[in-house]
Amino acid sequence: MATGPVDCHCHLSAPCFQPDVAAVVREARQAAVAALVTVTEQAGEFRSVLELSDRFPGFVLPCLGVHPVQEVSPEEQRSVTLKAERAGVGLDFTPRFAGTDEQKEGQRQVLIKQVELARKLDLPLNVHSRSAGRPTINLLKEQGASKVLLHAFDGKPSVAMEGVKAGYFFSIPPSIIRSDQYLLRPLLTLCCCLYYQFIKLIFKNFDVGT
Repeated sequence: MATGPVDCHCHLSAPCFQPDVAAVVREARQAAVAALVTVTEQAGEFRSVLELSDRFPGFVLPCLGVHPVQEVSPEEQRSVTLKAERAGVGLDFTPRFAGTDEQKEGQRQVLIKQVELARKLDLPLNVHSRSAGRPTINLLKEQGASKVLLHAFDGKPSVAMEGVKAGYFFSIPPSIIRSDQYLLRPLLTLCCCLYYQFIKLIFKNFDVGT
């Protein structure tokens, strides 16, 4: 893989990218991006992400997992390939997804199983933590997770520092433009089509590789 910035969390298999996915990859390469870590939200996306990885070998890197608000069968859980990261995992405690303690506990139990699988297979975790920064970091530490990226982290800096001390990485979401904060162990995330033009602007106007 070439050296340079890596988009550590993008949904390249999303429908909005499909008409011009080759152009998206080409523009990323022209902007000196080294790789696109392409993630899933549900098991139904696994095949398309792996196909993109085969289509753009060494550049589109598969990252398979199930979003906290999605359901997955035991059969689909067992279908995860060994060459991929575990992605789209984590906690999402926004009220519309987890309005009760029972729903939050259900997400915790699923994440515990996913952390156990990642440790068993020695795979990194690409973790979602919307409205659940501290609970997510605490759970990851309790479960002994070590290879962790918390993508688009929107928690307090003091909470993020707990993750930094544990060796975790944090990706930079577009919301960073709303707050002046010192960046420590930062990475870059595209996440979805809505941010595509924003990220293009970043690569055009800033040297993000230094």
